Amino acid sequence: QVQLVESGGGLVQPGGSLRLSCAASGNIFSTDAMGWYRQAPGKERELVAAISSSGASAYYADFVKGRFAISRDNAKNTLSLQMNSLKPEDTAMYYCALRHWSYADLVPKTGYDCWGQGTQVTVSS
Repeated sequence: QVQLVESGGGLVQPGGSLRLSCAASGNIFSTDAMGWYRQAPGKERELVAAISSSGASAYYADFVKGRFAISRDNAKNTLSLQMNSLKPEDTAMYYCALRHWSYADLVPKTGYDCWGQGTQVTVSS
């Protein structure tokens, strides 16, 4: 069993910043990959960013490149997403995700099967 708890969401004006955090506990392995997904009303859940277990590799969706930064602290079992230059279209529920994985420096883009409850991000003036 893996528990993922997100925090840091809220209401922010366009152009503003937010930092999301995810605390992981339970059956976590040192090679697990982690990522952030989001889902807006009426849309499918989509991968925003993901990071390898070593932290050496990261993936970003085109719509957040240059604005968001993903990081992790393996000593504390935490995952973060720094979101800058936020746009109204970034409004969504953001979910922390984990995939049990065996490749420390590779980033999977699918197959995440452990999820947090989500944290709402609303970008509006």
